[in-house]
Amino acid sequence: MDLTPYARHILADATIPELPSHYRGKVRDTYDLGDGRLILIASDRLSAFDRILTAIPFKGQVLTQTARFWFEETADICPNHVLAYPDPNVVIGKRVNILPVEIVVRAYLAGSTGTSILTLYKKGEREMYGHRLPDGLRANEKLPEAIITPTSKAFDGGHDEPLTPAEIVAQGLLTQAQWDQVSSYALALFARGQKMAAERGLILVDTKYEFGTDAQGNIILADEIHTPDSSRYWIAKSYPERFAVGERPDSFDKDFVRSWVAERCDPYTDDIPDIPQSMILETASVYIQAFEAITGKTFTLPPVDDEEPVLARIRRNLADFI
Repeated sequence: MDLTPYARHILADATIPELPSHYRGKVRDTYDLGDGRLILIASDRLSAFDRILTAIPFKGQVLTQTARFWFEETADICPNHVLAYPDPNVVIGKRVNILPVEIVVRAYLAGSTGTSILTLYKKGEREMYGHRLPDGLRANEKLPEAIITPTSKAFDGGHDEPLTPAEIVAQGLLTQAQWDQVSSYALALFARGQKMAAERGLILVDTKYEFGTDAQGNIILADEIHTPDSSRYWIAKSYPERFAVGERPDSFDKDFVRSWVAERCDPYTDDIPDIPQSMILETASVYIQAFEAITGKTFTLPPVDDEEPVLARIRRNLADFI
């Protein structure tokens, strides 16, 4: 897919001064309308190493529209925060109080972070997150059943810490009833995701969910769901052969930029070198391919001669809120 004509089709900044209560996150710009509604704009910023590296054309649109697909496909399982989609990059959502527990569901022994079950397993741990894993598992092997691996939500530069369901309730992070509801929702959402991914020739390996409570105290799903950024997908066709020889399964490898930067500097302290445009466009292509593979839909590119900046389009589509 040649995206060269769209190299400037990026949303690096979504500041709209006329909108109230602006909060600029690493990737999203949020505006609180003060009436229980939020405007959430997904930018094209690529965040890694606790900083912004660059912007990837169409990334925000891909994530917004992938999440839309899944929110609509799982609305019968769990209520979510979505109220409207006025623009391909924008969600109007309910204001929710995010619960202080990160919910990750895993079906395979995979991952590379300090809290991933593969990392802990390699250290010899078998009891983790309130589960006991059997001996003899290999990297990337399917677990006997999908499990929830909750962590604390770190603030002020802290680190996520593994939790068990008993610790979550004992520490007052969630009530028992809230944990029961959240875990039931998470496993049901993941099972739906696995089933639909399999129909597309994909394996949904693991994913992260954000739950919150609305003004009435109801638990609802927020943020995003089953996107290439919140989930790990593998290509089902090649998994058996890859696993058999101990190789990493094929996936949507969209981390070229992160890897390229990490090979050339200390990304936490050094200036980021100029990233080649070819690499940025290649990453954009992978995001689009992921959208099409995950949803089964065709990603529609704007006309090549459409010179309207993305932010101008968003402002036009949000005219009723400005």
